[in-house]
Amino acid sequence: MRSRLLPACTLAAAVATAVLVGGCSSGDDWSEPHPKPSAVGTLSPGFSDPTASPAPEATITPRPASWDRVRPSEDYRVVLLTAGKDRQTRTVVSAVESWAEEVHADLRTLTATKPDQFIPRISEAIGMRPDLIISAGNDLVDPLAVVTANHLDQQFLVVGAELAEPTENVTAADWTGASFRGEGLGMSSSYDPATFTSERAGRAVRAGVAAVLSDLTGIVVWVD
Repeated sequence: MRSRLLPACTLAAAVATAVLVGGCSSGDDWSEPHPKPSAVGTLSPGFSDPTASPAPEATITPRPASWDRVRPSEDYRVVLLTAGKDRQTRTVVSAVESWAEEVHADLRTLTATKPDQFIPRISEAIGMRPDLIISAGNDLVDPLAVVTANHLDQQFLVVGAELAEPTENVTAADWTGASFRGEGLGMSSSYDPATFTSERAGRAVRAGVAAVLSDLTGIVVWVD
């Protein structure tokens, strides 16, 4: 399901329905492999149980700010997948962009505007071979559930939602009032758009990335 891609800096012009922004000024066109990214800094006590790794699909509730000392190494390659124009999705997108600027990550964005674009956009993102794909928007949850299990070597982070049965490469950062898990399960009775604040979304992004960098994947990171 991998797409044959044009170089990242020309993709937006060639594919009108995909929006590709950021990162091109770095001089890195992603055409060559780069060193495996690593965590700069360590998780503080209280992020997770240090004596036992969380079970697959487990939910952990880290101590607030226990993720703040962790950031990615230089030139961390990230693709932001986004679908939907609702305020919740826009808030998550802004949080990812702010985080990427703060840590100097090399961020590219792919936007799906119609349902028939969801899986192709995910495939395009995988084909770019980033270090991490971050998803923003409930519309992408079901398509991600279809695709991610077939690409276990690619790490994904879902922010403000989660997959019902994630594989080891899919981590979620969630909170009470979010946690959409796909159309088959319907919208949670606790879903509250007002909980999608810039501050909470920012915490979720930082905590989720810190978990991925620390090899705590395939779980839900709860950031209430």
